[in-house]
Amino acid sequence: MKLIPYNVSEPQLLQPEYGRNIQRMIDHCVMIEDREERTRCAYSIADIMATLFPEVLGDGGNRQKIWDHINIMSRFELDIDFPCDVIKEEELKPEHKQIPYNGQIKRFRHYGKNIQSMIKKVGEMENCIEKDQLIFLIANQMKKLLLLNNPESATDAKVFADMAMLSDGGIQIDAANYRLNEYVENNPAAKTKKKKK
Repeated sequence: MKLIPYNVSEPQLLQPEYGRNIQRMIDHCVMIEDREERTRCAYSIADIMATLFPEVLGDGGNRQKIWDHINIMSRFELDIDFPCDVIKEEELKPEHKQIPYNGQIKRFRHYGKNIQSMIKKVGEMENCIEKDQLIFLIANQMKKLLLLNNPESATDAKVFADMAMLSDGGIQIDAANYRLNEYVENNPAAKTKKKKK
């Protein structure tokens, strides 16, 4: 008596939505030595896939996706005359380029890019009342963000020091002469429970 193999003992399917039989057909097709016969076989498989999985067909019955999937399932080893340009192996693994961050952005990322941009702009402004107002609006927002990120270090002195560094010295505030708003941390767990009647 022949035992039926379990799927766990079989190789992993490259496109599981088509099932193991379609994968076996494509594996067989790749092994055909005669190029014309191999091409005919691939076209027959594409017809079967279009019949069994019509949802894969594009607008107007376009089989581009089917041919892409056949090429993927053949591990890009199927040498035939494809009726269209098919996906290449390198297109499935695009090169990931690392975003260049300078050290300052990494160090102050808890403030966010917008706050850092505002500090740069305000630091370049001429001294005026508007500049002073903007500095304190931004500084108070920075203190809130610092409280969320690291409550122990959320002091006025720390905020003004960070502001001076982010503005390249364009904003210099003495923490001894100025006070920012005090914020109380909201802790919903600390609320008292309602007594049962």
